[in-house]
Amino acid sequence: MANEEQVDKPQHEQAPAAPEETTPEFSPGALLKQLEDAQKQAQDHWDKLVRAQAELENLRKRMSRDVENAHKYALERFAGELLPVKDSLEMGLDAARGEADLNKIREGTELTLKMLEQVMAKQGIEVVDPAGQRFDPERHQAMSMQENAELEPNTVMTVLQKGYALNDRLLRPAMVIVSKAPAAGSE
Repeated sequence: MANEEQVDKPQHEQAPAAPEETTPEFSPGALLKQLEDAQKQAQDHWDKLVRAQAELENLRKRMSRDVENAHKYALERFAGELLPVKDSLEMGLDAARGEADLNKIREGTELTLKMLEQVMAKQGIEVVDPAGQRFDPERHQAMSMQENAELEPNTVMTVLQKGYALNDRLLRPAMVIVSKAPAAGSE
C-alpha cells in the first residue's frame, strides 16, 4: 500500500500551474485604451452619420424647392418671348382704329404672325398641317369623311384646324376631313 500512496501522491500532487502572466494586450490598461479608442471611433462615425443625414435632408429640401420653382416658372422664358407679339398686336389694333388702308393692317398682322411663329419654333412648337397626307389617328382628328374619286381613301382632304406638337409630343391634333372611296352606285 505504501507503493500505492507513492504512485497516487505524485499524480494528485502535481505542481501548481504558474499563473499566466497577462500579456500587454490583455492588461487592464491596454483594454481601457482600446475601449477609449473604440468609443472615439464610434463617436466619429456617429458624427459623420449625423452630418450625412443633415446634408441629405438639406439636399431634399433644395431639390423640392428647385422642382417647385421649375413648375412655377417653367413658362417664364416662353412668356417673355410672347410679350413682343402681344405688343405688336396691340399696336396693330391701335393702328387699325385710325387707319383706313387695309394693306398696312394686313402687313402688320402678317409681321405679327411671323413673329409668333418664330417664338413658337424657338420653343420647339411645330405646326401639324397634314393636308394631302395619309390620315394618322394619333396626330389627326377626323371631323368627317367625304367621298373623293381623285384621292386615295384615308387621305386628308381639308385641314379645318391645324394641330401643334411640342418637341414631337402632340399638344393638339389637327382637325381634318378625310377622303373615302366613292360608293359603288354613285359613279
